[in-house]
Amino acid sequence: MLVLIVFCFVALVAWVGVLVAPVQAHRTRERIEADPAVPDDLAAVTVLIPARDEASLIRRTLASLAVQGRGLEVVVVDDQSTDGTADAARAAAGDALALRVVAGKRLPAGWAGKLWALEQGLNLVERSFVLLLDADIELAPRLVPTLLRTARERDATLVSIMAELNCATLWERLLVPAFVHFFKLLYPFAWSNDARRRTAAAAGGCMLVRTETLRAIGGFAAIRGALIDDCTLAAALKRARPPISIALSHSVRSLRVYAELGDFWQMVSRSAFTQLRYSMALLALATVLMAVTLLAPAAGVAAAIVAGDVRLAALAAVAWLALAAAYWPVVRFYGLSSAWAATLPVAAALFLAMTWDSALRYWRGTGAHWKARDYGRLGERPRPQR
Repeated sequence: MLVLIVFCFVALVAWVGVLVAPVQAHRTRERIEADPAVPDDLAAVTVLIPARDEASLIRRTLASLAVQGRGLEVVVVDDQSTDGTADAARAAAGDALALRVVAGKRLPAGWAGKLWALEQGLNLVERSFVLLLDADIELAPRLVPTLLRTARERDATLVSIMAELNCATLWERLLVPAFVHFFKLLYPFAWSNDARRRTAAAAGGCMLVRTETLRAIGGFAAIRGALIDDCTLAAALKRARPPISIALSHSVRSLRVYAELGDFWQMVSRSAFTQLRYSMALLALATVLMAVTLLAPAAGVAAAIVAGDVRLAALAAVAWLALAAAYWPVVRFYGLSSAWAATLPVAAALFLAMTWDSALRYWRGTGAHWKARDYGRLGERPRPQR
């Protein structure tokens, strides 16, 4: 019981620290929403979409681009799809979009698939801004002009939006807000947006970038093997030409559905150990921190009920309340009831298991597998598969 009392006390101190820290990393105040009044001249923007087997989703993505404004140019790189993605893109664009579909070349060794597709598309970009957009992202009308205005007003090299993920199924409600919450704690948006700090974060689904700076750092070849490509790119761009900007938004929505636990598990485990730099020491540290700050309060409440320990019950309950309070802003952003804030320890246990699964895959040599491509052990040269 003494160990649980100590752990719960540490958890309480940690979450109170999160709540009162000036950076306020847990809050959702960094927001950018589409402004219908913004001028819609988009002659300075090319949208670059890497697409591999996205025929079922890319139609809605392109339909949302058709209502962004005047003069928008779109390049879709069909990354050797087998489901008719290129034809679906052409049909969706029709006469409403200036669309060019490029047949992607075979993946070279040493490249992540998405980055190779983006590099091929970048060769065609002649405008001063390029919007890197995933094929499963739907934008609200006038979101692109709003991003362009933001980049110009802030003189930002990168403006990135963390898309609102689908949050309808049971597993999505349990895991999606927690995923966003942990990301914001790991990469405080206020620090990322501060040109004086080294923290750099981005969300790869929607990133408006100054083309000149992107080419100045060597294009996507500079990060060709990165599996966490968005934050890696953000760091490179921030070093070259700060500031950068990241925000949440209801105006950028992911169309991807995570109906089952396995769908979300695959998405997280493919890069979780990469985030820890393949370090056993960092994995152990992350395990201890999550166990103490996220799992101990729930374990303390359960143990106190069994043992009838009022002191432990009170301490554990207050610690659980503190972590739920820190989690509540993201839960509210996703329109969920306050009761979901109490489920963070359950989500944390699953994320910890995903991280260990990612490490085990790395040690076994199976590594990341995504979009019918096997990248071997994370951090090594990828092995393209067809």
